[in-house]
Amino acid sequence: MSRRWVTGLACLAALVALACDGAGSATPRPSGTGTARPGAPAVLVALGDSVTTGFGSCLVLISCERNSWSTGDSVRVQSHYQRLREDNPRLRAYNRAVPGARAVGLTAQAGAAVRDKADRVTVLIGANDACHGDIDAMTPTATFRKQVDAGLRVLRTGRPKARVLVASIPDLYRLWQVGHTDQRAVRAWAHGICPALLADATSDSAAARARRDRFRQRIDDYNDQLKAACRAYGSRCRWDGGAAHRARFDLDQVNSLDWFHPNVSGQNRLAEVTWDAARWLD
Repeated sequence: MSRRWVTGLACLAALVALACDGAGSATPRPSGTGTARPGAPAVLVALGDSVTTGFGSCLVLISCERNSWSTGDSVRVQSHYQRLREDNPRLRAYNRAVPGARAVGLTAQAGAAVRDKADRVTVLIGANDACHGDIDAMTPTATFRKQVDAGLRVLRTGRPKARVLVASIPDLYRLWQVGHTDQRAVRAWAHGICPALLADATSDSAAARARRDRFRQRIDDYNDQLKAACRAYGSRCRWDGGAAHRARFDLDQVNSLDWFHPNVSGQNRLAEVTWDAARWLD
């Protein structure tokens, strides 16, 4: 192997290492020193799926938790963790989200948050309940609600004073709208990414349109149930008011590998709209 190739591979390895530094870690780097504002949270915990793990926001398709909209500690993302640290430099954060997770997995994640002694919890779940198979494999809406309720019940029982933010599922249908004419996105989606929505992305057949409409309605139904579940939780749960769903994500805010998961810009946007909705300091 030539010296030029050896040097090139070494540089590539270094770049990947830098991009993925902290990937897969449940805890951000140690917080700084300083005095916490009275009443400021001590522990933030994120629950959810691959979006919350920062999947694909580095140079490769793996989780990159340092870029998470919720608990990320990267200087490139103004996450909830970064913002909450202004009131408590010693804030600890744990990312208990799991790539591929569906609502049925929320109970186990919530149990981890209880063991972490969470004071603040973010929840973003539901995309995989619609995306994990074909259109007929989507989790029934009633089942979805029961599973979300079960997870939130664990939090309310184990950490009754914790404050919870439930975020709406982003508008995945819009991703198809802005991406189905882009050959790069269509090629990536053809490898089985969210097939219920993105299979045959360029098809204009009646069947394809009906399938996408059904998918879009299911996301709306899930969001309605997330809102209702948060209301049933009580005053310590805040629904984002549909802010994440209304955010108009474009292709320049998803990574250029799977053209689905948010890149750093997309994570930043998600952090911004959910932070404004959370009003943690109220």
